[in-house]
Amino acid sequence: MHSTGKINLLAFIRLLSTSSSLVRRNHLSATFTTRCSTLCANEAEQRVGGAKLSPLEVLRKWGCNDDEISKLFTSRPALQRANVSQLDFKLSLLTPLGITSSDLVKIVSCRPKFFSSRIHLVLDERINYFIDVLGSKEVLRKAIIRNPSLMLYDLDDKIKPAIDFYRGLGFSQKDLVAMLMSRPTVIPRTSFNKGKLEYIHKTGVTRDSKMFKYVAAIIGVTRMETIQEKVANLEKFGLSEEEIWGLCGKCPILLTLSVEKVQRNMTFVVATMKLAARSVLKHPFLLLANLETQIRPRVDLVKRVFEMGMKPLVEDVSIATALRMSEKRFLKVYVMCHREDVVEELMEFYEKAKNVKRLGVESKKYVRKGFPF
Repeated sequence: MHSTGKINLLAFIRLLSTSSSLVRRNHLSATFTTRCSTLCANEAEQRVGGAKLSPLEVLRKWGCNDDEISKLFTSRPALQRANVSQLDFKLSLLTPLGITSSDLVKIVSCRPKFFSSRIHLVLDERINYFIDVLGSKEVLRKAIIRNPSLMLYDLDDKIKPAIDFYRGLGFSQKDLVAMLMSRPTVIPRTSFNKGKLEYIHKTGVTRDSKMFKYVAAIIGVTRMETIQEKVANLEKFGLSEEEIWGLCGKCPILLTLSVEKVQRNMTFVVATMKLAARSVLKHPFLLLANLETQIRPRVDLVKRVFEMGMKPLVEDVSIATALRMSEKRFLKVYVMCHREDVVEELMEFYEKAKNVKRLGVESKKYVRKGFPF
């Protein structure tokens, strides 16, 4: 009996072991089935309208030609492996906005990760808000092409506060449209504080002035530290803070110039042209113009004309006026009015001066970037 009991006990243990193994096998089988189901689900996501399509075919179906698709894949190679259901869905969101296939190439070229973003979030509210701000869906389409991130910025935390602030400064709908078109990143970069409002006040530009929106927009998107650095740079040449802000009020685009460019132009104006630093207050063009391709070659040519004992077609023309002339007008006044042999000599000198300056610009690029070998 005892022996039989032991046999039965061993049989029972084997039975438990077998059952446990079966449970494990069933579990593995269930896991495998689940994984297969997931793979099938993922496979189903590659179907659009019941047909299995590739990203290329989805884009072609939406209206892109092969050249445009090639450009899209070059700008964003990951699009070739995109989930076609999501791609088709996001493309469908762009259609009501009037976005064309050529527009799409520009958008993805500007923002390669555009389709990786959640452009569907609060989309209707976003579109309605921008149509109210910009006046029409067509203007919104153009604004999106200029800055696709308008579809991505947080509506309540970024877009509305920036627009409301500019409206509070007196910006009309026309002003807002012009600002968003000329400075596409104005919304994320806009920040105003007491210091910036004081800078606007220092320019002397009032809200009823046509220049006010330009002054406010440029100061609004420029960091305080950058503004301070640019003002200090002009102060080094003897201009007072009051004079500098007055100049910025007349020509706010000066605040967008780099410190290096202003230094080079100011140094040339003072050291080579022998003009007072305050000349730029009356002639901001001296800071805006390209030193290497316009200012220096023209100054050298005018100097050469007088060294040869010649006179320009129009006497008593200031050098500042000469620098602002169109190329055709400048050559007519200083070159074409002389004998043919003199014209040839002056033109050769002028072209050589411009080419030398361009060579100098290219060499600076190599100095900054390093030679390719």
